[in-house]
Amino acid sequence: MTASAIAPPTARQKTNRLSGHVNEFGLIAIIVVLYVIFGIISPGFLSANNQVNILRDGSTIGIAAWAQTLVIVAGEIDISVGPMVAFISVVMAFLLKWHEPLAISLGAGLVLGAALGSVAGALRGVFNVPSFVATLGLWSALRGLALFMTNALPVSFDDNDTLDWMGDNVFGLPVSAVVMIILFGLFVFVSRKTAFGRSVYAVGGNASAARLCGINVTRIRILVFTLSGLMAAITAVMLLARLGTGNAGAAEGLEFDVIAGVVVGGTALSGGRGSMLGTLLGVLAITVIGDGLVLYGINSFVQDMVRGVIIVAAVLLNVAALRRSGRGRH
Repeated sequence: MTASAIAPPTARQKTNRLSGHVNEFGLIAIIVVLYVIFGIISPGFLSANNQVNILRDGSTIGIAAWAQTLVIVAGEIDISVGPMVAFISVVMAFLLKWHEPLAISLGAGLVLGAALGSVAGALRGVFNVPSFVATLGLWSALRGLALFMTNALPVSFDDNDTLDWMGDNVFGLPVSAVVMIILFGLFVFVSRKTAFGRSVYAVGGNASAARLCGINVTRIRILVFTLSGLMAAITAVMLLARLGTGNAGAAEGLEFDVIAGVVVGGTALSGGRGSMLGTLLGVLAITVIGDGLVLYGINSFVQDMVRGVIIVAAVLLNVAALRRSGRGRH
């Protein structure tokens, strides 16, 4: 082993490592600023109860956002998340209402989510339908079907101790937040340490080159959408436990919060670049913005406008920071 091989990293190498995390540093700064502003103008924002609410709301976005990150890194997009979550929650609620065992009801929801995601993946990977069009079709079909099945009314079912526990807290944290954190660790491992994760980045960076390198591009595209459907199903389970009913309109607009969290987190819509840590921070930023605006008493119609302006500003700041650094984070 040569001396150069064991030499400590130079200042230039340390700078390059830090520049690879510039997006995450920028988001941390934005979140700190948001906490300071809302802590000053919104009574109760910094309370322990509100922090638990932020975690609970963030988990609804975050669980689906982990898979959406891989979808967008692969150069695709999935806008069917919201209606898929609502539809699956309605199906599971009906099964519980018909006194099917909890394990069968939840298992059926998970299988259904993976199957619906695979349909979108097959449309993209096998039939070469643009992912926006494929998932837009699913968005419309699932939304309409859920509303038709329920007549736009909540689907109630008998109380269930396990679901009640899943909708509650454990060690002071929402169970949904604990699930989100566990899945976050799993997706970090998959994206960084597995051949599948590296293939997703390769396909998003250049699908033709990835195919020439022996990567099964069709398989990768199907799998990322399958994962997206599965995460939507897990979100539906947690939402069902939280609300105690199946509701066709419960996850309205969720897809936009999920995509916003991923993009604010620094994942490139063109594909090939993104990180789970960035998405985690992006989801936190989106959740904090929404919570702070509600506590401040901003009109619900104005909230969307303010949230949109802040999101666009955050994305522009992160893009500028990435350009100055001269590199992205994978």
